[in-house]
Amino acid sequence: MKFRILGSVAALSLALATPALAEKTAGEHMDDSAIATSVNSKLLAEKGVPSSDVNVEVYKGVVLLSGFVKTQAEKDAAGSVAKRASGVKDVRNQLVIHESTSMGTKLDDTMLVGKVKAALVDAADVKSGQINVEARGGIVQLGGFVTSAGMRDRALNVAKGVEGVKRVDDALFVKPE
Repeated sequence: MKFRILGSVAALSLALATPALAEKTAGEHMDDSAIATSVNSKLLAEKGVPSSDVNVEVYKGVVLLSGFVKTQAEKDAAGSVAKRASGVKDVRNQLVIHESTSMGTKLDDTMLVGKVKAALVDAADVKSGQINVEARGGIVQLGGFVTSAGMRDRALNVAKGVEGVKRVDDALFVKPE
């Protein structure tokens, strides 16, 4: 009985909060969540794809792959896997090819990601929660679906202005209508 009530409360909360959070209907959110889960599980099962390095976001059936991989073959394989998932309308493969880095560089990149995220949070006209930030060797990638071209441009400029950023890779897309 207790679990049935908790389940009902959780379902109601999800149904009420989802449209406000993502500017989608509850059904679209659930479809996108199912697509993202499907793509992620297929990436995990695929040999030759470093699934932990691939970020998957879905908006109205459009899959965005972002992050860093070591080879073109890994990038191509990830894109191919995503296209095979049920419900996928389009795949935007924005994976960046970059060699492995040393432990010291990884620590520097972790700090750099924190600095870029903090700068995005401080930017009043950027919804930083819509943006994934990754870094490899001082190259920063901003990825995600944003609400406007102006926000996209502002986020890229903010990231470029952070000390230690060598280059900013743009994997931001304005949400399709």
